[in-house]
Amino acid sequence: MISPSKVQNVDLVGVGLNATDTLIPVVHYPARGAKVEIRPTTILPGGQTATAVVACQQWGLRTRYVGKVGGDSAAALHAAEFSRLGVEAHLLTAPDCPSQQAFILIDDSGERTVLWRRDHRLALRPEELQRDWIVNARALHLDGHDTAAAAQAAAWARAAGVPVIADLDELYPGVEALLPKVDYLITSRDIPGKLASTADLQNSLPAVHRRFGCRLTAATLGTDGVLAWDGAQFHYAPAFQVDAIDTTGAGDLFHAGFIYALLQGWPLQKQLDFACAAAALNCTAVGARGGIAPLGAIERLMSTGFRYASVFALHAAR
Repeated sequence: MISPSKVQNVDLVGVGLNATDTLIPVVHYPARGAKVEIRPTTILPGGQTATAVVACQQWGLRTRYVGKVGGDSAAALHAAEFSRLGVEAHLLTAPDCPSQQAFILIDDSGERTVLWRRDHRLALRPEELQRDWIVNARALHLDGHDTAAAAQAAAWARAAGVPVIADLDELYPGVEALLPKVDYLITSRDIPGKLASTADLQNSLPAVHRRFGCRLTAATLGTDGVLAWDGAQFHYAPAFQVDAIDTTGAGDLFHAGFIYALLQGWPLQKQLDFACAAAALNCTAVGARGGIAPLGAIERLMSTGFRYASVFALHAAR
């Protein structure tokens, strides 16, 4: 543990989930009551925020991760991986429970289905955070799972002028106290509709933007790409076509790519394109972090890769 007086400046601090992923390849997703043969399984580290932090570290950013683990061998796996990669990790321990687990079925198309379990004792509490971990960074990344702790971290970041990026794929209890403290809200497809009570993203993204005062609201859409609203206009990036092996971690890598591009000061459209390319390449290998590509490979895909057809004819917000 690093004492508060010795906390170093980093480019990115991530506060949120880690997980131990058991990847289970199957020919097809099993029907109810069926038997399906599985192929050899693989156990790898994952988790939304942890994976995004690792990707940014591998791209040359200085990173810090804050999260909670259990008192088991999985905790040692995470600690060893962060150490190997040079991530400054603050792994708080719940000694009498297992670390978060995920069992991920991957079919022959590369699509994944996640079964997960997280003991309630793994919840990160606000009083377990240190302010210096948060404010000595250029950006804060959250997944919002432990909303009280996330809201505390975001409040410290906001007060220090540190931009806050959030990756939401669920509306966790208390999340509406966090959202006004988020600058860049990038969610899964259905979250804006749940917040704005309309399934039309070209209505829900501006509505969420107005309601919570974000700088940017966006939704990732798988092979349909990403749609974003900056308060004045929409920005759209179609997804890149790749031979997908495993889509695990695609959203995590999208957020990592967005954060990397944001910290480079690139225009928003390039941020979205870079994030899409990073996410696509991650799908070409097994595991949440299996396809973290070098910067050069991401840039080549941006320049020469084929994209899926656009699914949006953009118009002004209604």
